[in-house]
Amino acid sequence: MATIMTVRGVGPRWGDRTFLAPNATIVGDVVMGNGCSVWFNAVIRGDVHSIRIGDETNIQDGAIIHCTYQKAATLIGSRVSIAHNAIVHGCTIHDDVLIGMGAIVMDGAVVESGAIVAAGAVVLQNTRVEAGYIYAGAPARKLKPVEGDLLNVFSRTASNYQLYATWYEEGLVDNNAAEGLIP
Repeated sequence: MATIMTVRGVGPRWGDRTFLAPNATIVGDVVMGNGCSVWFNAVIRGDVHSIRIGDETNIQDGAIIHCTYQKAATLIGSRVSIAHNAIVHGCTIHDDVLIGMGAIVMDGAVVESGAIVAAGAVVLQNTRVEAGYIYAGAPARKLKPVEGDLLNVFSRTASNYQLYATWYEEGLVDNNAAEGLIP
């Protein structure tokens, strides 16, 4: 069973068809929509500010989602894929975005819809990642437009992760319905 913790009287909430891996950690003021998945060793820590996640978003293995005390909430849209070992901290990520493996998105950054943050990229504080473009490097810079086969990467990856979640039926939960999940 995933580690679910209440902090200062506020516990995580999620929608229907949500998958929580047995060693995922979800803490504090976290609200997720329907069809989300939080994979192995991922941490979503809403202890110092709020975290809001839309529908059909996947937080992959080892990813860390956090925020900044009294300064920056984390807002993540729908059909967002946050790949393995990525760090998303105190920023805003719009719908239909891919954050690549090992990428870092820092406080105050905004990643617009249809953008890709490449594997290993570092999106510095207060940077705006323009809609429909791939950003890569450290610091991340606009590389090229998202086009061709990449145009469907957002819906394809979101759908794939919803499928993968069904392979782990014991981890699927609906609307915090399982008794005792939220202390």
